[in-house]
Amino acid sequence: MAEPNQLARRHIRLGLWWLLVFAAAGLVLESLHGLKLGLYLDVGNQTRRHMWTLAHAHGTLLGLVHLAYAAILPQLHAVDDSRRARASALFTAAGICLPGGFFLGGLWFYAGDPGLGIILVPIGAFALIWGCWILLGGLRSAPKNAS
Repeated sequence: MAEPNQLARRHIRLGLWWLLVFAAAGLVLESLHGLKLGLYLDVGNQTRRHMWTLAHAHGTLLGLVHLAYAAILPQLHAVDDSRRARASALFTAAGICLPGGFFLGGLWFYAGDPGLGIILVPIGAFALIWGCWILLGGLRSAPKNAS
């Protein structure tokens, strides 16, 4: 089990990496738009544009989730280590699956429908929700004087 300080450092690193990668992805998307590239702007590529925009937005948001988790970890001393570690793993999975699913869904798409990579999106959403639920359960079951 990682101690809270190690876990916080891990999520700070992940959050900053996610922000770097997805802010850069936003710059690439703006460049594709600014250069009027057909692979991004053509009407037939509307699905790609939509999926990649969602990948950028969700990746950036999940970078902030990692940073927020690192920030609140000191307040979660009443939550046991196993719950904090499970939430950490679930937030990491969400950070990979949600934007990754949107990106892959836009990379290969068929007749206006996202590609099979989109299957990762609900998995990532479930991981994010489950991570929050685990932490809430830990806070709910913690002794009142521990918080």
